[in-house]
Amino acid sequence: MRELFSKITDNIKKVIIGKDETIRLILTSLVSGGHVLLDDVPGTGKTVLAKSLARSIDSSFQRIQFTPDLLPSDVTGLNFFHQKESDFVFKPGPVFTNILLSDEINRATPRTQSALLECMEEKQVTIDGETRALPLPFFVIATENPVETTGTFPLPEAQLDRFFMKLSMGTPTKEEEIQILNRFMKREPLAELTAVASGEEILEAAKAAREVYVHPLLVDYIASIAQESRERSGMITGVSPRGSIALLHAAQSYAYIEGRDYAVPEDVKAVAVPVLAHRLVLSHIGGAGNADREAIEGILASVPVPTENWEK
Repeated sequence: MRELFSKITDNIKKVIIGKDETIRLILTSLVSGGHVLLDDVPGTGKTVLAKSLARSIDSSFQRIQFTPDLLPSDVTGLNFFHQKESDFVFKPGPVFTNILLSDEINRATPRTQSALLECMEEKQVTIDGETRALPLPFFVIATENPVETTGTFPLPEAQLDRFFMKLSMGTPTKEEEIQILNRFMKREPLAELTAVASGEEILEAAKAAREVYVHPLLVDYIASIAQESRERSGMITGVSPRGSIALLHAAQSYAYIEGRDYAVPEDVKAVAVPVLAHRLVLSHIGGAGNADREAIEGILASVPVPTENWEK
């Protein structure tokens, strides 16, 4: 299966330059059945990355441009009276897709943001008392701009916790920017992308990733990280049990994408910051900038790493 993810990665890299680890983490979230929040300033390639992933997998894709006047029914769909049929007919919203790009999610009101909660957690939508399952795989990539706050509604902790990972694209180096300029000078690489994988292959990979062996000492290591986050000073709320489960599944998926049928401590360390940092609630004094990321990095540095033969 490593060949599958190498194909997807190489395909995305036809458009995206210099973001290998970000691509690997997004694929880890996809295989884990989680969702990703891309938090970065405009123009860094968040939307292009989401579209590149969607084009690389033969599955349906929808985009929602979140605005203050967007209604929950614009996201989930609604029942309307069809005069010709003399009955109510359901019109599905854009969430009925495989890959959903929720652009600038923090521009929508909390009521509209919450319309995604059930979709993301349970992969279903309930409208007028009727529950409808979403197509699988169902993967949400949401974007937000952390700098511009006018006219935005910060995501509440409950919704942040629904995101499997929070990632940042970051700005390219000068050498990477030269490559970007040359690549986009005369053509549009995104328009040339074709699918190299199917949705069924992703679902099969997700099942196989859950079979990746995690040694009891490694489970203990994950639990120790979570416990340390709850006991650390300057922390109002540490990692929830949902967060520690996400860390476990992320380590399994990361190992699987790397071609192993067992997880190692390095897998846990590779995914810990993007999986856990956004789930912390820090005190006012320690809550600025990248304090949440630094807190997780400090925890990783303080919790002893076990040594063992990690294979079965």
